[in-house]
Amino acid sequence: MTADKAKLAAQFIEAIPHSRALGMKLTGIGDGEATIEMPYSERLIGDPETGVIHGGAVSALMDTCSGAAVMSHPDGPKATATIDLRIDYMRAATPGQTIRTRAYCYHVTRAVAFVRAEAVDDDPDRPVATATGAFTFERSKA
Repeated sequence: MTADKAKLAAQFIEAIPHSRALGMKLTGIGDGEATIEMPYSERLIGDPETGVIHGGAVSALMDTCSGAAVMSHPDGPKATATIDLRIDYMRAATPGQTIRTRAYCYHVTRAVAFVRAEAVDDDPDRPVATATGAFTFERSKA
């Protein structure tokens, strides 16, 4: 992957207001894949009795990470948009733990990139959520 693609993906995440508000940080980027983490914050709690992070924050993390994976694809676009994103929540994230998402493009057509993602906390063997999605894709001009 070119340094320009990595820079573009990082700028993409930093430019999204909700990404900044949720404390997302790009921790890995490669050809068609990305890793982003979101630290635990009391501001993101969805259930005050348990301290569990709101599912909407997890959803935003997975969507953003998937978009970054599309943008980092070697033939990828300078921008992308979510067409469809299905998230399966497996369990509540453990209160106090950072959530990490890894997303990767597993198939690309002329107009659509298909992505898979997984969100984990400190127990990587028990995912918090998994996702599959479709994103707009227009091959960059050579």
